[in-house]
Amino acid sequence: MNGILAADFVIFFLIFLRIISAFIAAPVFGHSSIPVITKIFLSILISYILFFVLEKTQYKIELNFWFIALNAVKEIITGLIIGFCLNLFFYGISFAGSLMGFDVGLSASQLLNPFDETENDVIGQSLYFLAMLVFFLINGHHYLIKALEASFRVIPLGKYVVNEPLYKLLIKYSSAVFVVAVKIASPVLVSFFIIHIAEGILSRVVPQMPVFFVTQPLKIGLGFLILSFSVPLYIYVLKMMLRSYEESLYQIIKVMGS
Repeated sequence: MNGILAADFVIFFLIFLRIISAFIAAPVFGHSSIPVITKIFLSILISYILFFVLEKTQYKIELNFWFIALNAVKEIITGLIIGFCLNLFFYGISFAGSLMGFDVGLSASQLLNPFDETENDVIGQSLYFLAMLVFFLINGHHYLIKALEASFRVIPLGKYVVNEPLYKLLIKYSSAVFVVAVKIASPVLVSFFIIHIAEGILSRVVPQMPVFFVTQPLKIGLGFLILSFSVPLYIYVLKMMLRSYEESLYQIIKVMGS
């Protein structure tokens, strides 16, 4: 009887490690403003629910230190990968804001991003929180919990094996951060590319005029005007990209379970 209770506790403990590791690396749940006690309580609650949902007879538990330690490391790595993959999208959003802020001329106004504790410009911060709002509106936080529940069916406890397809997918999705950034920043980048060409021509025509100082306020105003007209487009693009990243998360889980 004691052996059965101990085995159930080990299963619950491994489920808990995967859940809390994913929450630490995932957007929203991993935010530093959320108290650690809250994260632990939420992880315990979800782990408790999953403990009664999952089929426990498929797990062969050995009650020794090395078995528990090895499987604990595997579950932590699994959870971190699942949470990190969803966070890649938000890194791309932040980088897109940095590209636009550099062109507009706001790269000097740096603010602390409380989500990943890095400095970013005003436009990057605005886009980041806009993406976070869209994430809530499309129930992305619910999707993360569903993905974690599905991961236990695809990747049984202690069955994660490091494989080459996973590395290839992680490299592919990491490189997509730059693609996402350029796509989102493209309206501003293209517009200001034309403006920079016009500035170069004007500086040649009127050499005495400090063109870059004169046009700086105009560039800031034009940048905000472009961004204000592009907000509906950005919301639609962010929604589509977030949903595509959710599908990519399922691909990561399938590859990890293969």
